[in-house]
Amino acid sequence: MNSRFALGVTAALAAVAALACASVAYGSTVIPLSQVLLSIGRAIGWVQDAAITPVDRIVVDLRLPRAILAIAVGAGLGVIGLLLQTVTRNDLADPFLFGLSAGAAAGAVAVITRIGDRLGILTLPIAAFAGGMCATAVVLVLIRRAQGYGPERLVLAGLAVSFLFTALTNYLVFSGDQRAAHSVLFWTMGGLGLATWRNIGIGMLGALIVMLYALLRHRQLDALLGGEQTAESLGVSVTRLRKVTFLVASFSTALLVSIAGVIGFIGLMIPHVARAFAGPLHARLAVACGLLGAALLLGSDLLARTLLPPQELPVGVVTSSIGAFFVVAMLLHHKR
Repeated sequence: MNSRFALGVTAALAAVAALACASVAYGSTVIPLSQVLLSIGRAIGWVQDAAITPVDRIVVDLRLPRAILAIAVGAGLGVIGLLLQTVTRNDLADPFLFGLSAGAAAGAVAVITRIGDRLGILTLPIAAFAGGMCATAVVLVLIRRAQGYGPERLVLAGLAVSFLFTALTNYLVFSGDQRAAHSVLFWTMGGLGLATWRNIGIGMLGALIVMLYALLRHRQLDALLGGEQTAESLGVSVTRLRKVTFLVASFSTALLVSIAGVIGFIGLMIPHVARAFAGPLHARLAVACGLLGAALLLGSDLLARTLLPPQELPVGVVTSSIGAFFVVAMLLHHKR
């Protein structure tokens, strides 16, 4: 298992590095890798041979922050999916299932169709974050009223909130300014076009929080794999662990969705793929999920930008397509 894990991590790191380079080099305009390196060198002061060119601006101001955001969001969503699947014991758990993404989408759509850009460039991220945390609060209120934090109640409350905020989003779209419909559609299906050096820290913070939590609590999460009674016998407060994990996952999801929109299926797929070479224990599994999630979103974003040039597809179209085939393959595998 050690050699398999080391080999898998090495391959995942190589994939992330290669896809990051390709993400910066390819787009509506193809830039040679040598020029990419030269532009980065000029930006950080290592190269002093010439003035900043328009190509340098494309590389440094547009594509490089986009690649960094893709790594952060993909890694964060992969680890969030792992945490939610563990505490709910549900192989299909991801931020979609609990209404977290739906709440963030409703907040963003409310701004696009009703309020407008009143707080500057951070208006949309703030509104999406507020919507995600509002959905979290509603879920927690529902399961508290149901007198328990069991996995079944958590899933049912999440589904109810997801349907509620999805309906609210659809109402806002159809009753609001129809000229904003394209922006709403693109945002609700996810995209990394908002990435700038000013806001990628939001995505990096979301990924960092959930990764640190998974690594710090990995032993308690491992204990939960043996069942609730086993975990309790080992001194783990299962109810408290489930509640805190859900809160951390909700907070990180709100941060990620607030800057990248609703990107589905990464949290569902990545933990299943990572377990194949990292095993079930969470210390290694969290690292593997982070690397594979980053690679998947980098590759998906690259496809979204190059399939229909010069137009850009929402990255959620690509991840949802991959996710559909993955779920079918998983069903056929379990049948065999």
